Amino acid sequence: MKTIAVIGAGTMGNGIAHTFAQSGFTVKLIDKNDQNIERAINNIVSNLDRMIAKGTLSEETKQNTISNIISYTDLKDGLAGCDLVVEAATENVELKFNIFKQLSELCDHNVILATNTSSISITQIASHVEHPERVIGMHFMNPVPIMKLVEIIRGYSTSDEVTKTIMDLSIKLGKTPTEVKDYPGFVANRILLPMINEAIEALYNGVAGVYEIDTVMKLGMAHPMGPLQLADFIGLDVCLSILNVMYDGFKNPKYAPCPLLVNMVMAGKLGVKSGEGFYDYSTSKKAEKVSIQFSK
Repeated sequence: MKTIAVIGAGTMGNGIAHTFAQSGFTVKLIDKNDQNIERAINNIVSNLDRMIAKGTLSEETKQNTISNIISYTDLKDGLAGCDLVVEAATENVELKFNIFKQLSELCDHNVILATNTSSISITQIASHVEHPERVIGMHFMNPVPIMKLVEIIRGYSTSDEVTKTIMDLSIKLGKTPTEVKDYPGFVANRILLPMINEAIEALYNGVAGVYEIDTVMKLGMAHPMGPLQLADFIGLDVCLSILNVMYDGFKNPKYAPCPLLVNMVMAGKLGVKSGEGFYDYSTSKKAEKVSIQFSK
């Protein structure tokens, strides 16, 4: 396996591209938007420079990493000659189904098709592909170059051979692959998102403020980031999408998203990406609290 296509040049896509390229793979980074690709390459360069400044990377490795990445805006051109495709598009069910229908048509049957979905059924995605045994979940954590875990999710039809190949490949990337079963939210988000949702519920019910909730979890539970700040970092729209997938999948009210989260997403307060969520990122002040007004 030498050539990897990564579909989507957002936060996860550029992190995945960076990780594969730094490990010596040829990476074809595909996004229909030129600006997204330019932003992704700039982010990768900035991250590499940061690693050089910390003394964990050489200038030669930086240059090799950048030279290993080729960008495309045409899906067919980008997929040519690939051994593995990693889809890292927005966490939207219909969008992913559409992408995998195209992958099924454009890729040879021996090309492994992986998705970075954090919650959507691998079996469902694979149902839109000929030879569904080659479809697998490869859920990287953010920031991808730093975080060690990769959740490996087998769909109902995923073959043993494909699973072993992806497990071995993850190890070559310096990651720790962990195989989990194909249920909504898998393991990481099945545990994480209810915690975040409960933190939002505590805020909504007036138990404590944003800073206070995050401080309790950071200092009391040794979490590196409070749940509300983490929600901003993930994206409140992504959090809502994952909760909805789990709520629809399990039909269990404990996964129902908090009304405050729903309203914030509808208002466009998505966290870091929009400049405002539970904290304000629009000023030079780091993570300044937002005063959230609501009535029960």
